[in-house]
Amino acid sequence: MESRSLPGCPLAQELATRLRAARRDITERWLERIASRVTLDANRLFPSDELLDHVPVLVEGIAAFVEDPAADVATEPPVIAKAMELGELRYQQGFDAYEIFKEYEILGSVLFHYLASVADEIDRPCTREQLLYCGQRVFQAVTLIQQATAMQFLRQTQGRIRDREDRLRGFNRMVSHELKNRVGAASGAVDLLSEGWLDERQRDQFLGMASTNLAAIRNVLDDLAALSRLDEDLRQQRNVRLPEAVAEVSRRLRDFARVHDVSIEVEEPLPPVEVNAAAVELSLTNYISNAVKYSDPTKPRRWVCVRARLADRERDGRTGKELVVEVSDNGVGIPEDARANLFKRFFRAHKDSLRDVEGTGLGLSIVRETLDDLGGRTWVESTPGEGSVFSFALPADRSSEARETSPIRQLAGDGVELRP
Repeated sequence: MESRSLPGCPLAQELATRLRAARRDITERWLERIASRVTLDANRLFPSDELLDHVPVLVEGIAAFVEDPAADVATEPPVIAKAMELGELRYQQGFDAYEIFKEYEILGSVLFHYLASVADEIDRPCTREQLLYCGQRVFQAVTLIQQATAMQFLRQTQGRIRDREDRLRGFNRMVSHELKNRVGAASGAVDLLSEGWLDERQRDQFLGMASTNLAAIRNVLDDLAALSRLDEDLRQQRNVRLPEAVAEVSRRLRDFARVHDVSIEVEEPLPPVEVNAAAVELSLTNYISNAVKYSDPTKPRRWVCVRARLADRERDGRTGKELVVEVSDNGVGIPEDARANLFKRFFRAHKDSLRDVEGTGLGLSIVRETLDDLGGRTWVESTPGEGSVFSFALPADRSSEARETSPIRQLAGDGVELRP
C-alpha cells in the first residue's frame, strides 16, 4: 500500500499527540468491544497486566506512523514483537482467524471514532488532502499490525496441524497392527469352535480366547473414539469448575467402583477454578478407572482419592499459577522399571502379571496428548504393593469464588466419600 508523503502536516502531529495521551482510554474501549463479541471473559482477553500493556504500545506505534510520513510501523521491532505476542496469546486462547481480523477491525473503528471526535477541537490549518492521508495512515498502520498478529497465529496453527498429522500417521500404523492381530486371534478361535474333535474344556478355552480379543477390539475402538475427539479444538470447548468435573466423573464411575469394592473419595475443598471440561473429565476418568482396575484384592479396604491444589510454577522465566490434580490409590502399585513408559501408546505395566485386567495401553497416552495440547503435564509416583499417585497439572490464570454448596455431593451422589 502506497501513501503520499506530506511532511509537516500540523493536524497529523496533533492527532498523534492526542492518540498517545488517550492510549489507555482507547485500550479500554477496544477491550470492551472485543469482550462483547467473543466467548472469553474480559479478564481473560489480556490475563496479565503485561499483556494488557501490549495495546498501548500498538497505539504508540500507530501514532508514530501517523505523525511521521517517513516512518514504517512494519520495521518497528517493539510494535511488531507485541503484535506477534498477541497472535501467540490468541492461539492459546482458542481464537479463530476470523476473530483475529475482527478484533483489529474493532480497533480501527475505535481509533477512527476517537480521531473524529477530537478533529474539530484542533485549531490547525489542514487541507482535505492532508486529512484523507492521515486517515489512510491510520488504516495502513492497523493493517500492518494485524498482519503481524495473524501471521504468528497462523504459524502456530500450521505447526499444530503438522504435529497432529505426524502423530496420526504413527498411530494409524500401530493401531492397524493391533487390530489385525486381535481380529486374527478372535477369528481363528471362532473357526476352531466348529471342529468336532474339541472337548468341552477346549471349547471353553477357545470361547474365552475369542471373548478376550473381541473385548480388546472394543477397547481399541473406544480409545479411537476418544482420540477422534482430540481433533476437536480443546481450547474452544466448554469450561466448568473443577468440583463439577470431579463430581461428574465420580458419578459415572460409581457403579464400576462398587463392583470392584473400591470407594471413590474426594478430599475437600477442591479449588473452584474453571477447567476445560472435556480434558479434565477425560483425564480423571482414565486415572480413576485404572486405579479401580488395579486395586489390590488382598487389602480389606480399597480406595481411590481425588485431591487438588493451586501451586506456583515458573514457565518461560515467569511465575504463574497452575492447578495440580492428584488421584491416589492403595492398589498394587507400579514397578519402577515400568514408570518411564506408562504414558506411551500401547504400553501396559501389568500385562504379564495381571492377565485378567483388559486394556489397550492407549488411555494414559491419550491423557498426556490432551493435556499437552492445553499446556499441561502428567506424571506418576508409585510404590509396588502400596499404591500410586497419578497427577496432572494445567495452567490456572485465575480462580473463582467457591460455591456455598458442594457439587460433589449434589452431582455424584452417596457413592462418593468426602474427606475434609
